[in-house]
Amino acid sequence: MNIDSLLNSIPNIQEHVWIQFTLLLTFYAVLAITIDFFVNRVLRRITRLTKTTIDNQLIKYLHPPIYWTVLIVGLIHCFSLLNLSDIVSKTISQGGRSLILVIWLITVTRVIGFIAKQSENIWQGKIGRDLGGLIHKLVFLILLLTGAYGLLGIWNVNLTPLFASAGIAGIAVAMAAKDTLANFFGGMSLFMDRVFKVGDYIIIDNQERGEVVEIGIRSSRMLTRDDVLVTIPNSILANSKIINESAPTPNYRIKIPVGVAYGSDLDFVEEVLLKVAMESAGICKEPEPRVRVRALADSSVNFELLVWVEDPRNRGLQTHLFLKEIHKTLQENNITIPFPQMDVHMDRLNKNHEKIS
Repeated sequence: MNIDSLLNSIPNIQEHVWIQFTLLLTFYAVLAITIDFFVNRVLRRITRLTKTTIDNQLIKYLHPPIYWTVLIVGLIHCFSLLNLSDIVSKTISQGGRSLILVIWLITVTRVIGFIAKQSENIWQGKIGRDLGGLIHKLVFLILLLTGAYGLLGIWNVNLTPLFASAGIAGIAVAMAAKDTLANFFGGMSLFMDRVFKVGDYIIIDNQERGEVVEIGIRSSRMLTRDDVLVTIPNSILANSKIINESAPTPNYRIKIPVGVAYGSDLDFVEEVLLKVAMESAGICKEPEPRVRVRALADSSVNFELLVWVEDPRNRGLQTHLFLKEIHKTLQENNITIPFPQMDVHMDRLNKNHEKIS
């Protein structure tokens, strides 16, 4: 038995509309107060016993919209009993349903935002923080469009002409904004392929090198070593050769060429170079530094020291410091660093181009 049948069972109630209105309004008010009491006194006590705070926040977000939905539905129901004109009754009904829709759209948006914030660690580990943020924005856009569609439906707006005109306008916009669309889909491909993320050091087409500071839907930004901010359209990035120096691990290997004189003890030179690498504070101990003989050149035996630094942005500084330390250590151990030399012999000639002994 519903509330209308219960009211109609009261003798002579049909003759007293305002009594019906008052009784019905009282019923919905009591129902709303009961829900409020149940949430505050029962559900909140239960959630305090759990270890997580997520359920507390969900109740905080869902409690007000449930309460106000019951009251608004009650008011719509109550006003439907009055002998109002069709226009007024229809306006009250549509206005109330629109208000309920807006309340729940705001609630769902807040809940999704809360869930997105709680899931940041999962996004960073699985799909990346930037892709997670993009998904959040797309979900918000879908909710906004759904809400607008629902509001238009409540007010009986004929959507057929709107969709037809939107299709024509969409074609025109697509033609005019093809570059923007290319950048959008280029950004989507970058997100899906996970080519790089904010904080990575990248090289674009073996030219531009810098740190990624922002990945947007239309373009991405990179800060070069000269502290110049470069904005690059995503459509260009999607079709460029990108070297990510920070992937798969942030460690970056640098190669230090070292030449020593012929006659040097190569095993001792290798030992000295490895010692310098192991004692350097800016060099990673894992992977271990390596020393390789690369060439027997014209005036030197060429070694190459392979070491890893923790951050690609320190490549230049660590190379500078490392070369100074190598030079100092080789001098302390009397290891000669040769340099190209040329001997020129001069013979004095007479006027007849004969050598004078």
